[in-house]
Parts: sequence; C-alpha cells; structure tokens
Amino acid sequence: MAIDRDLTHPAISDLRHSAKQRLPGFAFEYLDSGTGRELGVARNRQALDDILFLPAILHGNLVPDLRCKFLGQDFDLPIGIAPVGMSGMIWAGAETLLAKGAVSANIPYCQSTVAAEGPEEVGPHVGQNGWFQHYPVNSADIRRDMLKRIRAAGFTKLVMTVDVPGESRRERQRRAHVAMPPKLTAKVAWQVLTHPAWALAMARVGAPRMPFPESYVEASGSDAFVHAGRVIRGWPDWDYLQALRDDWQGDLIVKGVQDPDDARRMAALGVNAVWVSNHAGRQFEAGPAAIHRLPLIREAVGADLPLIYDSGVESGLDIMRAIALGADMVFLGKAFHFALAALGAKGIAHLLHILRADMVANMSQIGAARLDDLPARLLP
Repeated sequence: MAIDRDLTHPAISDLRHSAKQRLPGFAFEYLDSGTGRELGVARNRQALDDILFLPAILHGNLVPDLRCKFLGQDFDLPIGIAPVGMSGMIWAGAETLLAKGAVSANIPYCQSTVAAEGPEEVGPHVGQNGWFQHYPVNSADIRRDMLKRIRAAGFTKLVMTVDVPGESRRERQRRAHVAMPPKLTAKVAWQVLTHPAWALAMARVGAPRMPFPESYVEASGSDAFVHAGRVIRGWPDWDYLQALRDDWQGDLIVKGVQDPDDARRMAALGVNAVWVSNHAGRQFEAGPAAIHRLPLIREAVGADLPLIYDSGVESGLDIMRAIALGADMVFLGKAFHFALAALGAKGIAHLLHILRADMVANMSQIGAARLDDLPARLLP
C-alpha cells in the first residue's frame, strides 16, 4: 500500500525528526546546530512567530498565485534552495539531487563553494536555475579561474557570502565529533554502522570532499582538504567585493547582509540583489533576528533592488512573513537536507508540496490572491 507522505510528514518538523533518526549523529549535528547556546536560532524563531496577519472573510473562491519574477527570470514559487556546505555529507549525491529537484519545480538552486561535488558535475543538471555561492579566496588568479569555471559550467548568478569572517564555535558539533575532514573515530564509526541506509549510500560515492577548492592545491588526502580550507579564507573587504563585481559579468548577489548602510553601499557599487541573513544563527549568537533587519534594508534600498531572505524559515507561513516585510524570494537550506535525509530524492518534491500547500492555505485565510497582497494584510 502506498504511503501518504502528507500523513507521515505533513510539516518540516516531521522531516527533521525522520532525518535525525536516519542520519549518523555527527551528520545531523553538522546540519542542525547553531552556535553558542543557540540563542540566535531561538531569536530568529521567536521573531518570525511574532509577525501576524489580519484574517479576511467573504472573498469568494480565492486561488493564490505563487509565481514570481526575480532578476528577469520567472519562477513557479518564491522559494530557493540555499547553499549548504558539504551537502554530500548529509546525503550522498545531494548537490545533483537538489539541482534536478530545482529544475523540476522551476526554482533556483544555489551550490556552495564547499560542496561535495564540483560545478562541472552539477552544472549540466541545473539548467538556467543554477546559482553559485562564492567564498572569498586568497588569490586573484584563483578567483578568476573559479569564476571562469563556474560560468562555463552554466551557473548564471554568483552569490558572495560575507557573514563568515572567521570560524564560529558550534559546540554541538564539537560534542558530536564533527571534524573537517571527517575523521573515523570509534564514536563516528559506531554512528555509521548503526545507520546503514546512509552508510550504503555513502559507500557508493565515497567519502565527502571539497573538490572545487581542492583542485587548487597540490597536496592530497586529508592535507588537500586542509589546504583547500585555507584557499577560501580570503577575509573579504569592500575592495574584494569591487574586484568581484569587475570580474563577474553577470548578476551578483551578496549574502549575509544585516546593516542598511551596507546594503545602500552595495547597491551603489552595482550589486544586483542583496540577501538578508544571519546565517540562521550558525555564526554569531548575539546578533539581531534577521527578519527584524529585512524591513530596514528594504526601506534603505527602495523598492527596486531585489531582496532575498533566509534564517529560521520553517513553513510556508514563514515565507509569507518574509515576503510581506520586503523579500522578493525566500531561501531554505536545512529544510531541503532534512527532506533528503528523511525521504531521499522524493523528499525534495514533498517539501515543496508542504511549503506550497501551507502558503495557499494561509493566503486564503487572509484574502491574499497574490504575493503583492501580503504586506497590506500584516498587523502593525
């Protein structure tokens, strides 16, 4: 008898629960953890929960339209797949699976610089929906070669992440013995052995690596992993952003923006879109909830500069909240990986079903026929 996933996994929290059961502890902790006491994670959640809409009645048979246009491209949903480093450690072949899922749903997929598959491997599967996340590198020559390869692989938009100036202390990951490169301790080996579905899938593709940055170092094995990490420690500044703008002939998006003054300066520099995010509370615990910064940045840059939002999003209702406060698109990272770990490749479509159905149900409750109707239904 066919399983009705809408009964077994009606929400992202259900996907997370199944993912926790199916993943080795170190892999789940790598994906799920915040930093410090995770007060930043909690702050994101509480701030989203505090955003309310006014219900509406007597609006007839309303069928919400969820389509959107972003930087000249039409998408079926205002949703994107955010970059997650080492996706292939969460689920074997995750990057290619997510790219294919994005094409099928006509949404964007943003691949990480530190993905477990390179741009040449994933690019052929993502069509016109491929974006590539860029961590600043410590060599202009390497940067230019990376950009050349990203473009040749078919990725159309470049996303520079600026909110990782240094490593964060994610205590949960340390307790779980998460290491980069992964180390086979007795604890890790036991976790692998007791999660056979994950282990068998990984055995088919091999241990996760960072092939893109590793291709720029001469070392091999674990040394290559370590040296590759040094390649992408570029400590970005405004001069680097200007150089990247000069080098990349295409849409450039900056991810990790919280200060309206920074957003204004980026717009003046020629950035095509700004991505409001606090890295989902994974980098810095004592900062503000990212959703509180979104309307301030929208006010600062005006109506014309496209804005993306992520951080703390756990439902279609959260997506509505971000759009109502000024976002043009909303990206999720962890949720898509929960879906893969819980249900395999089929989890991607099911997660999008959850988000779409939740948006339709809630937009109907507030009488919003289009995404543009959402701001007027916000409660002050």
